[in-house]
Amino acid sequence: MAILDVFSRKVLAWNISTTMEACFCVDVLNEAISKYGCPEIFNTDQGSRFTSKDWINAIKVLNCTIISMDGKGRWVDNVYIERFWKTVKYEEVNLMDTDCVREVKKCICNFVIFYNSKRLHQNLGYKTTHQVYYGQRKNDNFIYADFKRIKNGSQLSLLLL
Repeated sequence: MAILDVFSRKVLAWNISTTMEACFCVDVLNEAISKYGCPEIFNTDQGSRFTSKDWINAIKVLNCTIISMDGKGRWVDNVYIERFWKTVKYEEVNLMDTDCVREVKKCICNFVIFYNSKRLHQNLGYKTTHQVYYGQRKNDNFIYADFKRIKNGSQLSLLLL
């Protein structure tokens, strides 16, 4: 699962899990909020993690965020997070020769650091996500999140905001 700022494409928080439990997603949410503050809008898909009481209550506690969910079959609503996980799979994970979750997590961690701080993005005017995120206005803080199983291209799909 990852929480992504849509404006800058910056990955704010992420983690991987072999389960699709809502409490795992709430932990990632709390990490993002503690580091970057409360967004105005939090958008997710309609997955069971995001319709669970744990998730809804975690968002409601923020008391400053509008909860938004993608429409059924609206793949375009998830395009930023889908593209991020596709990049992770094709540029990192699929190149690994391991079945160890810990090694995959370390690989993704290194990639997220690279993605946020060194990778230039054409749609961002050949800037890094850090450059765009820290240059944006405070009220542009729109967060998007997603959870994917990234081994062998199969999906565990947990598309958050």
